[in-house]
Amino acid sequence: MEWYLKVLKHYADFNGRARRTEFWMFVLFNIIISFVLSFIDELIGTYYVLSGLYGLFVFIPGLAVSVRRLHDTGRSGWWIFISLIPLIGAIWLIVLWAQDSQPGENKYGPNPKGAM
Repeated sequence: MEWYLKVLKHYADFNGRARRTEFWMFVLFNIIISFVLSFIDELIGTYYVLSGLYGLFVFIPGLAVSVRRLHDTGRSGWWIFISLIPLIGAIWLIVLWAQDSQPGENKYGPNPKGAM
């Protein structure tokens, strides 16, 4: 939960780097929260109002942490647009997000894992 809140605190910060743990924990909590809200929406008959509002709420933080994750691998945030290529683009982006941090400092800042 600490990683999820850290991303929300850096709501629209597209600068710097994000560790794999920070990114993937944010993704995991988003999936869990979205599932629970969808279930509640179905239960009370609001037709995805709660889950839709939640999706809008986390869109910018999700985009920001995605860009910071790409920065951590030494790539520009513009690489996020690779996902626009049908099927292959999304897979390629997931592979980029899953790569290890670039050791040491890069042009986006110091390594968030600490000194190497």
